[in-house]
Amino acid sequence: MTASVAKKRGLVARLAAIDDGQILRFAFYALLAGCMGVLWIDYQELDANAAVPGLGAPLQPVLPAFDPDSPGQMQGPAITSDIDALKDPLSIMLMGDGVLRLTGTIDPGSSERFATEVSARGEYVTSVALDSPGGSVVDAMAIGKLIHERGFATSVAAGALCASSCPLVFAGGIERTADPASAIGVHQVYAAIPKGELPAGLAAAGVAMSDAQRTTATITRHLTAMDVDPALWLHALETPPDRLYYFSPEELTQYRLATRLTADAAAAPSP
Repeated sequence: MTASVAKKRGLVARLAAIDDGQILRFAFYALLAGCMGVLWIDYQELDANAAVPGLGAPLQPVLPAFDPDSPGQMQGPAITSDIDALKDPLSIMLMGDGVLRLTGTIDPGSSERFATEVSARGEYVTSVALDSPGGSVVDAMAIGKLIHERGFATSVAAGALCASSCPLVFAGGIERTADPASAIGVHQVYAAIPKGELPAGLAAAGVAMSDAQRTTATITRHLTAMDVDPALWLHALETPPDRLYYFSPEELTQYRLATRLTADAAAAPSP
């Protein structure tokens, strides 16, 4: 008998001598260890996802600044504004007759600049004129809320653009004046996630759906507080981000987004 054969027979004999209960206990503990390993891997994945904005913390909702030259864009009122100026970060300029003019994209932080301007020279302001392709929802609502609190009026001139999140600023006016030729419209919101932090698969879908619902609820409350019919936001939900739903003059007054059209003033008899 060779040494190797003897070793094999000895190993078989030792295994045969092991109690069946010991074998079952060993198998149970091995299975338990495997389950714990899987749970640990799942925990690590969940912990990593928790650091992604939107899973453990709210995302920054954004209504992308609208480009009137987007392919396939529906026909709307003619925009006579300087398109390049509209693409620049929001500028805030005090004009004559108490008009504070906001022109350009509502970039993150623009509400703080607006608040600073109002704090410094708000006593001269009576109304806010808008010409903007939109941008940050949070900043737009903050600007609109401050406009409402200060009792300012808002306006969108003929040929001016108030798109994307800009109507949320417009809604803040105590009196909201538009022209039948004002280009005022909305489209869908999306969530801004830093590059490289977007979760994959079902997690991404869950983040997008959760954030969209949360943002829609926030916008609805904002519009309701401004005495604007939140039903107008249904048009935003139905319109892709690279398109724009333009409100007709009738819709502007129907939804109370505009409290007055400049054509009304022109048609009114002199006192």
